[in-house]
Amino acid sequence: MSVLQPANAGEAADMIAWALAEKHPLEIIAGGSKRALGRPARTDHTLDVSHLEGIIDYEPAELVLTAKAATPISKIETQLAARQQMLAFEPPDWRALLGSQGEPTLGGVLACNLAGPRRPRAGSARDFFLGFAAVNGRGEAWKAGGKVVKNVTGYDMCKLQAGAFGTLSLLTEVTLKVMPKPQAACTVLLHALADEIAIPILLRALNTPHEVSGAAHVPASLARRSGVAAVARGLGAVTALRIEGPEPSVNYRVEAIERLFGRGDRLDQAESERLWSEVASVALLEGGRRYTWRLCPTPNRASAVVQAIRDGLHSAEALYDWGGGLIWLNIDGDEAGRDGGAAIIRAAIARAGGHAMLVVAPDTVRAEVPVFEPGDSALDALESRIKQGFDPGGILNPGRMWEGR
Repeated sequence: MSVLQPANAGEAADMIAWALAEKHPLEIIAGGSKRALGRPARTDHTLDVSHLEGIIDYEPAELVLTAKAATPISKIETQLAARQQMLAFEPPDWRALLGSQGEPTLGGVLACNLAGPRRPRAGSARDFFLGFAAVNGRGEAWKAGGKVVKNVTGYDMCKLQAGAFGTLSLLTEVTLKVMPKPQAACTVLLHALADEIAIPILLRALNTPHEVSGAAHVPASLARRSGVAAVARGLGAVTALRIEGPEPSVNYRVEAIERLFGRGDRLDQAESERLWSEVASVALLEGGRRYTWRLCPTPNRASAVVQAIRDGLHSAEALYDWGGGLIWLNIDGDEAGRDGGAAIIRAAIARAGGHAMLVVAPDTVRAEVPVFEPGDSALDALESRIKQGFDPGGILNPGRMWEGR
Protein backbone atom coordinates (compact mmCIF):
# COMPACT_ATOMS: atom_id res chain seq x y z
CA MET A 1 0.00 0.00 0.00
CA SER A 2 1.32 3.43 -0.94
CA VAL A 3 0.51 6.88 0.42
CA LEU A 4 -0.48 9.62 -2.03
CA GLN A 5 -0.03 13.12 -0.62
CA PRO A 6 -1.30 15.96 -2.83
CA ALA A 7 0.01 19.47 -2.21
CA ASN A 8 -3.17 21.12 -3.46
CA ALA A 9 -6.68 20.42 -4.71
CA GLY A 10 -5.52 20.12 -8.32
CA GLU A 11 -3.07 17.36 -7.47
CA ALA A 12 -5.77 15.62 -5.43
CA ALA A 13 -8.05 15.62 -8.47
CA ASP A 14 -5.29 14.14 -10.64
CA MET A 15 -4.62 11.40 -8.11
CA ILE A 16 -8.29 10.45 -7.86
CA ALA A 17 -8.57 10.37 -11.67
CA TRP A 18 -5.52 8.07 -11.78
CA ALA A 19 -7.01 5.81 -9.10
CA LEU A 20 -10.24 5.55 -11.09
CA ALA A 21 -8.39 4.68 -14.31
CA GLU A 22 -6.29 2.05 -12.52
CA LYS A 23 -9.24 0.84 -10.39
CA HIS A 24 -7.35 1.37 -7.15
CA PRO A 25 -9.59 2.24 -4.15
CA LEU A 26 -8.43 5.06 -1.90
CA GLU A 27 -8.71 5.59 1.85
CA ILE A 28 -9.00 9.34 2.48
CA ILE A 29 -7.33 10.68 5.63
CA ALA A 30 -6.17 14.06 6.92
CA GLY A 31 -5.49 14.13 10.66
CA GLY A 32 -6.43 10.45 10.96
CA SER A 33 -8.19 10.95 14.31
CA LYS A 34 -11.41 9.26 13.09
CA ARG A 35 -9.79 6.50 11.07
CA ALA A 36 -11.31 3.85 13.36
CA LEU A 37 -14.83 5.24 12.96
CA GLY A 38 -17.02 3.17 10.64
CA ARG A 39 -16.02 -0.08 8.95
CA PRO A 40 -12.29 -0.87 8.58
CA ALA A 41 -10.69 0.28 5.34
CA ARG A 42 -9.79 -2.23 2.65
CA THR A 43 -8.04 -0.14 0.04
CA ASP A 44 -4.96 -0.24 -2.16
CA HIS A 45 -3.71 3.25 -1.37
CA THR A 46 -4.10 6.06 1.16
CA LEU A 47 -4.88 9.59 -0.03
CA ASP A 48 -3.34 11.77 2.68
CA VAL A 49 -4.74 15.29 2.22
CA SER A 50 -3.15 16.79 5.34
CA HIS A 51 -1.38 19.44 3.22
CA LEU A 52 -4.75 20.96 2.24
CA GLU A 53 -4.64 23.08 5.37
CA GLY A 54 -5.10 26.71 6.34
CA ILE A 55 -7.76 29.37 6.95
CA ILE A 56 -8.57 31.11 3.67
CA ASP A 57 -11.01 33.79 4.80
CA TYR A 58 -12.55 34.79 8.11
CA GLU A 59 -15.09 37.59 8.38
CA PRO A 60 -15.99 38.00 12.08
CA ALA A 61 -18.60 40.66 11.38
CA GLU A 62 -20.38 38.31 8.96
CA LEU A 63 -19.89 35.22 11.17
CA VAL A 64 -18.46 33.27 8.23
CA LEU A 65 -15.21 31.31 7.97
CA THR A 66 -13.68 29.55 4.94
CA ALA A 67 -10.82 27.09 5.36
CA LYS A 68 -9.15 24.21 3.57
CA ALA A 69 -10.67 20.94 4.69
CA ALA A 70 -7.61 19.55 6.51
CA THR A 71 -7.29 22.59 8.77
CA PRO A 72 -7.08 21.39 12.40
CA ILE A 73 -10.12 22.17 14.54
CA SER A 74 -7.77 23.47 17.26
CA LYS A 75 -6.38 26.10 14.89
CA ILE A 76 -9.86 27.25 13.92
CA GLU A 77 -11.07 27.39 17.52
CA THR A 78 -8.02 29.46 18.52
CA GLN A 79 -8.72 31.93 15.72
CA LEU A 80 -12.39 32.17 16.66
CA ALA A 81 -11.71 32.52 20.39
CA ALA A 82 -9.58 35.59 19.71
CA ARG A 83 -12.75 37.27 18.40
CA GLN A 84 -15.05 35.79 21.07
CA GLN A 85 -16.64 33.42 18.56
CA MET A 86 -17.01 29.65 18.33
CA LEU A 87 -18.20 26.61 16.40
CA ALA A 88 -21.67 26.39 17.90
CA PHE A 89 -22.12 22.68 17.16
CA GLU A 90 -19.32 21.98 19.66
CA PRO A 91 -17.28 19.40 17.67
CA PRO A 92 -16.33 16.51 19.97
CA ASP A 93 -12.83 15.09 20.30
CA TRP A 94 -13.09 11.28 20.21
CA ARG A 95 -9.38 10.48 20.07
CA ALA A 96 -9.36 8.79 23.48
CA LEU A 97 -12.56 6.90 22.66
CA LEU A 98 -11.24 5.63 19.32
CA GLY A 99 -7.68 5.09 20.52
CA SER A 100 -6.31 7.40 17.83
CA GLN A 101 -3.67 10.10 17.75
CA GLY A 102 -3.73 12.59 14.87
CA GLU A 103 -5.42 15.96 14.90
CA PRO A 104 -9.19 16.40 14.32
CA THR A 105 -9.80 18.45 11.18
CA LEU A 106 -12.64 20.59 9.93
CA GLY A 107 -13.28 18.40 6.91
CA GLY A 108 -13.34 15.26 9.02
CA VAL A 109 -15.85 16.71 11.47
CA LEU A 110 -18.13 17.82 8.63
CA ALA A 111 -17.74 14.57 6.67
CA CYS A 112 -18.85 12.64 9.77
CA ASN A 113 -21.43 15.29 10.80
CA LEU A 114 -20.30 15.30 14.41
CA ALA A 115 -21.77 17.50 17.13
CA GLY A 116 -21.38 17.79 20.88
CA PRO A 117 -23.73 18.42 23.83
CA ARG A 118 -25.06 21.71 22.40
CA ARG A 119 -26.73 19.84 19.53
CA PRO A 120 -30.36 19.98 20.85
CA ARG A 121 -30.12 23.77 21.06
CA ALA A 122 -27.75 24.70 18.21
CA GLY A 123 -28.03 21.85 15.71
CA SER A 124 -25.50 19.53 14.10
CA ALA A 125 -22.43 20.28 11.99
CA ARG A 126 -24.46 20.16 8.77
CA ASP A 127 -26.66 23.00 10.03
CA PHE A 128 -23.66 25.37 9.87
CA PHE A 129 -22.24 24.06 6.58
CA LEU A 130 -22.69 26.82 3.98
CA GLY A 131 -20.59 25.74 1.03
CA PHE A 132 -17.63 23.73 -0.18
CA ALA A 133 -15.25 22.81 -2.97
CA ALA A 134 -14.67 19.11 -3.59
CA VAL A 135 -13.40 16.43 -5.96
CA ASN A 136 -15.74 13.58 -6.87
CA GLY A 137 -14.85 9.97 -7.69
CA ARG A 138 -14.30 10.85 -11.36
CA GLY A 139 -11.50 13.24 -10.44
CA GLU A 140 -13.70 16.24 -11.27
CA ALA A 141 -13.47 19.40 -9.16
CA TRP A 142 -16.87 20.83 -8.25
CA LYS A 143 -18.42 23.14 -5.68
CA ALA A 144 -21.76 23.96 -4.10
CA GLY A 145 -23.25 26.50 -1.70
CA GLY A 146 -21.54 29.77 -0.91
CA LYS A 147 -20.64 32.24 1.82
CA VAL A 148 -24.10 33.42 2.82
CA VAL A 149 -26.85 31.56 4.63
CA LYS A 150 -29.57 32.14 2.02
CA ASN A 151 -27.62 30.86 -0.94
CA VAL A 152 -29.19 27.47 -1.66
CA THR A 153 -30.92 26.92 -4.97
CA GLY A 154 -31.81 23.46 -6.19
CA TYR A 155 -30.20 20.61 -4.23
CA ASP A 156 -28.57 21.36 -0.88
CA MET A 157 -25.35 19.43 -1.45
CA CYS A 158 -23.90 20.43 1.91
CA LYS A 159 -26.50 18.27 3.66
CA LEU A 160 -25.61 15.35 1.40
CA GLN A 161 -21.85 15.53 1.94
CA ALA A 162 -22.15 15.96 5.72
CA GLY A 163 -22.36 12.47 7.17
CA ALA A 164 -21.20 10.70 3.98
CA PHE A 165 -17.83 9.80 5.59
CA GLY A 166 -15.92 10.79 2.46
CA THR A 167 -17.62 8.16 0.30
CA LEU A 168 -19.10 10.66 -2.20
CA SER A 169 -16.41 13.31 -2.66
CA LEU A 170 -13.18 14.58 -1.19
CA LEU A 171 -13.84 17.93 0.50
CA THR A 172 -11.00 20.35 -0.27
CA GLU A 173 -12.40 23.67 1.00
CA VAL A 174 -15.35 24.41 3.28
CA THR A 175 -17.29 27.46 4.40
CA LEU A 176 -19.30 27.48 7.58
CA LYS A 177 -21.24 29.80 9.82
CA VAL A 178 -19.74 30.60 13.23
CA MET A 179 -21.45 32.08 16.27
CA PRO A 180 -20.65 34.49 19.13
CA LYS A 181 -19.24 32.81 22.21
CA PRO A 182 -21.47 33.04 25.30
CA GLN A 183 -20.33 35.63 27.82
CA ALA A 184 -21.05 33.35 30.76
CA ALA A 185 -22.01 29.74 31.48
CA CYS A 186 -23.30 27.87 34.51
CA THR A 187 -24.26 24.22 34.95
CA VAL A 188 -26.84 23.14 37.53
CA LEU A 189 -26.22 19.68 38.99
CA LEU A 190 -29.04 17.60 40.44
CA HIS A 191 -27.89 14.59 42.42
CA ALA A 192 -28.96 10.97 42.95
CA LEU A 193 -31.79 10.78 40.41
CA ALA A 194 -32.64 7.43 38.85
CA ASP A 195 -32.45 7.25 35.06
CA GLU A 196 -36.22 7.01 34.65
CA ILE A 197 -36.68 10.18 36.72
CA ALA A 198 -33.76 12.15 35.29
CA ILE A 199 -34.66 11.81 31.61
CA PRO A 200 -38.13 13.42 31.94
CA ILE A 201 -36.49 16.29 33.86
CA LEU A 202 -33.97 16.81 31.04
CA LEU A 203 -36.75 16.88 28.47
CA ARG A 204 -38.85 19.28 30.50
CA ALA A 205 -35.84 21.56 30.97
CA LEU A 206 -35.12 21.60 27.24
CA ASN A 207 -38.73 22.59 26.60
CA THR A 208 -38.72 25.54 29.00
CA PRO A 209 -38.15 29.07 27.64
CA HIS A 210 -34.83 29.19 29.54
CA GLU A 211 -32.67 28.04 26.60
CA VAL A 212 -30.88 25.10 28.20
CA SER A 213 -27.84 24.40 26.01
CA GLY A 214 -26.78 21.10 27.55
CA ALA A 215 -28.82 18.34 29.16
CA ALA A 216 -27.03 15.18 30.27
CA HIS A 217 -27.44 12.44 32.87
CA VAL A 218 -24.39 10.65 34.27
CA PRO A 219 -25.14 7.48 36.30
CA ALA A 220 -23.29 7.03 39.59
CA SER A 221 -20.66 4.57 38.34
CA LEU A 222 -19.59 7.03 35.63
CA ALA A 223 -19.88 10.16 37.78
CA ARG A 224 -17.16 8.88 40.12
CA ARG A 225 -14.68 8.98 37.22
CA SER A 226 -15.18 12.68 36.53
CA GLY A 227 -12.45 15.23 37.04
CA VAL A 228 -15.04 17.71 38.34
CA ALA A 229 -15.16 17.50 42.14
CA ALA A 230 -18.87 18.28 42.47
CA VAL A 231 -19.67 15.42 40.09
CA ALA A 232 -17.25 12.83 41.47
CA ARG A 233 -17.72 13.28 45.23
CA GLY A 234 -19.95 10.24 45.69
CA LEU A 235 -23.48 11.68 45.84
CA GLY A 236 -24.69 9.23 43.21
CA ALA A 237 -25.86 9.98 39.69
CA VAL A 238 -25.60 13.52 38.34
CA THR A 239 -28.13 15.26 36.13
CA ALA A 240 -26.59 18.32 34.44
CA LEU A 241 -28.31 21.34 32.88
CA ARG A 242 -26.19 24.02 31.20
CA ILE A 243 -27.25 27.67 30.82
CA GLU A 244 -25.24 30.07 28.63
CA GLY A 245 -25.48 33.71 27.56
CA PRO A 246 -25.06 37.22 29.02
CA GLU A 247 -24.25 37.01 32.73
CA PRO A 248 -27.46 38.68 34.05
CA SER A 249 -29.54 36.41 31.83
CA VAL A 250 -27.65 33.31 32.98
CA ASN A 251 -28.20 34.22 36.64
CA TYR A 252 -31.92 34.74 36.10
CA ARG A 253 -32.38 31.52 34.12
CA VAL A 254 -30.37 29.40 36.57
CA GLU A 255 -32.63 30.55 39.40
CA ALA A 256 -35.69 29.81 37.26
CA ILE A 257 -34.41 26.29 36.51
CA GLU A 258 -33.76 25.67 40.20
CA ARG A 259 -37.27 26.80 41.09
CA LEU A 260 -38.63 24.24 38.64
CA PHE A 261 -36.40 21.28 39.39
CA GLY A 262 -34.81 21.90 42.79
CA ARG A 263 -31.54 23.34 43.99
CA GLY A 264 -28.27 21.56 43.43
CA ASP A 265 -24.63 22.37 42.93
CA ARG A 266 -23.64 25.09 40.49
CA LEU A 267 -20.55 24.84 38.32
CA ASP A 268 -18.80 28.04 37.25
CA GLN A 269 -17.73 28.56 33.66
CA ALA A 270 -14.38 26.76 33.93
CA GLU A 271 -15.79 23.71 35.71
CA SER A 272 -18.77 23.71 33.39
CA GLU A 273 -16.49 23.59 30.35
CA ARG A 274 -14.57 20.71 31.91
CA LEU A 275 -17.70 18.63 32.56
CA TRP A 276 -19.17 19.14 29.10
CA SER A 277 -15.82 18.31 27.55
CA GLU A 278 -15.94 14.98 29.43
CA VAL A 279 -19.47 14.35 28.15
CA ALA A 280 -18.61 15.29 24.55
CA SER A 281 -15.46 13.17 24.43
CA VAL A 282 -17.19 10.25 26.19
CA ALA A 283 -14.28 10.26 28.63
CA LEU A 284 -16.35 8.82 31.49
CA LEU A 285 -16.83 5.39 29.89
CA GLU A 286 -14.31 2.68 30.73
CA GLY A 287 -11.88 1.49 28.09
CA GLY A 288 -10.23 -1.90 27.91
CA ARG A 289 -11.95 -4.82 26.21
CA ARG A 290 -15.31 -3.12 25.92
CA TYR A 291 -17.46 -2.30 22.91
CA THR A 292 -19.06 1.14 22.60
CA TRP A 293 -22.35 1.90 20.88
CA ARG A 294 -23.90 5.25 20.04
CA LEU A 295 -27.70 5.07 20.29
CA CYS A 296 -30.17 7.74 19.20
CA PRO A 297 -33.58 6.64 20.53
CA THR A 298 -36.84 8.51 20.93
CA PRO A 299 -35.70 10.64 23.92
CA ASN A 300 -38.54 9.80 26.31
CA ARG A 301 -37.79 6.09 25.80
CA ALA A 302 -34.09 6.38 26.59
CA SER A 303 -34.11 4.80 30.06
CA ALA A 304 -36.44 2.02 28.87
CA VAL A 305 -34.05 1.24 26.00
CA VAL A 306 -31.10 0.94 28.38
CA GLN A 307 -33.07 -1.26 30.77
CA ALA A 308 -34.14 -3.56 27.93
CA ILE A 309 -30.51 -3.89 26.83
CA ARG A 310 -29.33 -4.58 30.39
CA ASP A 311 -31.79 -7.46 30.61
CA GLY A 312 -29.67 -9.23 28.00
CA LEU A 313 -26.28 -7.54 28.48
CA HIS A 314 -25.74 -7.12 32.22
CA SER A 315 -22.39 -5.30 31.86
CA ALA A 316 -23.94 -2.35 29.99
CA GLU A 317 -23.02 1.14 31.19
CA ALA A 318 -24.85 4.16 29.79
CA LEU A 319 -24.19 7.89 29.51
CA TYR A 320 -27.17 10.04 28.46
CA ASP A 321 -26.77 13.25 26.45
CA TRP A 322 -29.07 15.44 24.33
CA GLY A 323 -31.86 15.07 26.90
CA GLY A 324 -31.92 11.31 26.29
CA GLY A 325 -31.69 11.65 22.50
CA LEU A 326 -28.13 10.27 22.62
CA ILE A 327 -27.01 7.29 24.67
CA TRP A 328 -23.41 6.15 24.85
CA LEU A 329 -23.48 2.46 25.74
CA ASN A 330 -20.46 0.46 26.86
CA ILE A 331 -20.56 -3.35 27.14
CA ASP A 332 -18.04 -6.04 28.01
CA GLY A 333 -16.50 -7.57 24.89
CA ASP A 334 -16.75 -11.14 26.12
CA GLU A 335 -20.42 -10.77 27.03
CA ALA A 336 -21.20 -9.01 23.74
CA GLY A 337 -20.31 -12.06 21.67
CA ARG A 338 -19.44 -12.27 17.99
CA ASP A 339 -22.03 -9.69 16.93
CA GLY A 340 -20.89 -7.12 19.49
CA GLY A 341 -24.32 -7.16 21.12
CA ALA A 342 -26.01 -5.99 17.90
CA ALA A 343 -29.00 -8.36 18.07
CA ILE A 344 -30.04 -7.27 21.56
CA ILE A 345 -29.22 -3.57 21.10
CA ARG A 346 -30.93 -3.16 17.74
CA ALA A 347 -34.02 -5.05 18.90
CA ALA A 348 -34.36 -2.65 21.85
CA ILE A 349 -33.88 0.38 19.57
CA ALA A 350 -36.43 -0.94 17.05
CA ARG A 351 -39.09 -1.18 19.76
CA ALA A 352 -38.43 2.36 20.98
CA GLY A 353 -37.74 4.04 17.64
CA GLY A 354 -34.30 5.33 16.66
CA HIS A 355 -31.01 3.96 15.41
CA ALA A 356 -27.75 2.51 16.72
CA MET A 357 -24.14 2.79 15.56
CA LEU A 358 -21.26 0.55 16.62
CA VAL A 359 -18.39 2.93 17.37
CA VAL A 360 -15.68 0.96 19.18
CA ALA A 361 -15.00 -2.73 18.48
CA PRO A 362 -12.19 -4.81 16.96
CA ASP A 363 -11.77 -4.59 13.19
CA THR A 364 -13.00 -8.16 12.78
CA VAL A 365 -16.32 -7.31 14.47
CA ARG A 366 -16.80 -4.00 12.59
CA ALA A 367 -16.13 -5.81 9.31
CA GLU A 368 -18.87 -8.40 9.94
CA VAL A 369 -21.52 -6.46 11.88
CA PRO A 370 -23.30 -3.50 10.21
CA VAL A 371 -21.75 -0.47 11.90
CA PHE A 372 -24.65 1.80 10.95
CA GLU A 373 -28.34 1.03 11.37
CA PRO A 374 -29.40 -1.19 8.43
CA GLY A 375 -31.94 0.48 6.13
CA ASP A 376 -34.77 -0.99 4.13
CA SER A 377 -34.39 -2.03 0.49
CA ALA A 378 -35.73 1.27 -0.89
CA LEU A 379 -33.25 3.31 1.17
CA ASP A 380 -30.39 1.00 0.21
CA ALA A 381 -31.26 1.40 -3.47
CA LEU A 382 -31.35 5.20 -3.14
CA GLU A 383 -27.99 5.32 -1.38
CA SER A 384 -26.47 3.06 -4.04
CA ARG A 385 -27.71 5.37 -6.81
CA ILE A 386 -26.26 8.41 -5.04
CA LYS A 387 -22.92 6.65 -4.59
CA GLN A 388 -22.96 5.66 -8.28
CA GLY A 389 -23.62 9.25 -9.29
CA PHE A 390 -20.71 10.73 -7.36
CA ASP A 391 -18.26 7.82 -7.38
CA PRO A 392 -19.10 5.37 -10.20
CA GLY A 393 -15.86 3.45 -9.76
CA GLY A 394 -16.36 3.03 -6.02
CA ILE A 395 -12.84 4.26 -5.21
CA LEU A 396 -13.55 6.80 -2.41
CA ASN A 397 -13.51 5.15 1.02
CA PRO A 398 -15.30 2.05 -0.33
CA GLY A 399 -17.03 0.00 2.35
CA ARG A 400 -16.47 2.65 5.02
CA MET A 401 -20.19 2.81 5.72
CA TRP A 402 -21.67 -0.27 4.02
CA GLU A 403 -20.34 -3.51 2.57
CA GLY A 404 -19.98 -3.19 -1.19
CA ARG A 405 -20.37 0.58 -1.46
